Amino acid sequence: MERTHEHLSSANDSELPTIRIQKEQRFQKIFGFGGAFTESTAYVLNQLDSEKRKEVINSYFSPAGANYSLTRTHINSCDFSLDTYAYANTASDINLVDFSVEPDLDDLVPLIQDALAVPHAEFKIIASPWTAPPWMKDNNLWYGGSLKSEFYPTWALYFSKYIQEYEKLGIPIWSVTVENEPLGNGAQWESMIYTPATMADFIKNHLGPRFQEDGIDTKILIYDQNRDHLKQWVTEVFSDPEVAKFVYGTAVHWYSSTVEWYPEVLTEVHEAFPDKPLIETEGCIDAEIPHWQDDDWYWSKEATDWGYDWAPEEDKHLHPKYVPVYRYARDIIGGLNSWLSGWVDWNLVLDDKGGPNHAKNWCIAPVLVKPETKEVYYTPLYYVMAHFSKFIRPGAIRLGIDCEAKDLMVTACSNPNGSIAVVALNQTEKAVSYKLVCDNLHTTLTIPAEAIQTIVLD
Repeated sequence: MERTHEHLSSANDSELPTIRIQKEQRFQKIFGFGGAFTESTAYVLNQLDSEKRKEVINSYFSPAGANYSLTRTHINSCDFSLDTYAYANTASDINLVDFSVEPDLDDLVPLIQDALAVPHAEFKIIASPWTAPPWMKDNNLWYGGSLKSEFYPTWALYFSKYIQEYEKLGIPIWSVTVENEPLGNGAQWESMIYTPATMADFIKNHLGPRFQEDGIDTKILIYDQNRDHLKQWVTEVFSDPEVAKFVYGTAVHWYSSTVEWYPEVLTEVHEAFPDKPLIETEGCIDAEIPHWQDDDWYWSKEATDWGYDWAPEEDKHLHPKYVPVYRYARDIIGGLNSWLSGWVDWNLVLDDKGGPNHAKNWCIAPVLVKPETKEVYYTPLYYVMAHFSKFIRPGAIRLGIDCEAKDLMVTACSNPNGSIAVVALNQTEKAVSYKLVCDNLHTTLTIPAEAIQTIVLD
């Protein structure tokens, strides 16, 4: 990331296209940007010596690094765990007498604690379950199936106990999603199916009242899957005010397309439920084995995802080959401009094979480690995330933008300290010069070809 210092002036003699910041147009509050603490990430980092491990953690959470401010972790195991596990394994233990987060104590918990201990680190944690223990489900399996209705009270208690146990460990859980990907994943790894109606029932009659009874102020987010089905879900769940009163907001993923960020859907949902924030809780370059120390690959149109091979024919156009750097930056800028209040990447760190992963569901992380040599590779995706997380801080407000530079995607936010961060993406093969205007001050800037640029106005 190259840095320069520019000066604004009142002179206005440029005929370049203008990007004008509309400070009086104020939109959603931003919670932050970041990634996920997974068992796989913790395991890989534990392959490094203590100093190198500390360096990577600091690179994510220190103000001198990417300064991540919004994170996620998993309740019970997920595909990016070494194996399947739960915190309560005694069948019919409806009061969860044997509940214990012990499976997390050797790797996942120490990682989160060490991140929280980074000087001046400031981040919120969203926790999501992939599945309840099999004994609570109608198919008695880790994969697929649904929660038996007689275990709704027990599963609500499970959330409460998890939050309280993590609190004892010094880890505050800011919010939970009711279920990761309630539409399922084809039963390829840990999953549990909900409909909008069953999720609403669980929240209204069990999870919300349990949190009230136990004095838990952790926020509840619904949905937590791809944006193409978002409108149907929120409309049905929020149609009942007795459900909506317990729900803080809505979580979404990006996997339904590699090129589309669904601005119309996000905007329609925001306009229908303006008091319910929208947060991207998972996105990554999936179905790819990482390219090791090859920066050019991340800037080239070579990546494919699950949909490139497996999407239904009518959806193939949503999954072309794409540029990984653009996919991240385009989705974040487009998402912010369509009312997303936060954006969370998937695994913080993986090995150079895209794991470990007991489901063999390989993915790419912004930071990769080669365990055999203890080398660490900060991919270009790490720096893309830093363009947002480092300069758009929690509590920022998105501002209006008038952009005459048609080749650029641009967003702008006003930070709590009074600074304004402007992030621009140029996907073309030529540099673009433009005039940036804020209040009555102007400056002329150039963004190189195929580049991301962040401007901070103090």
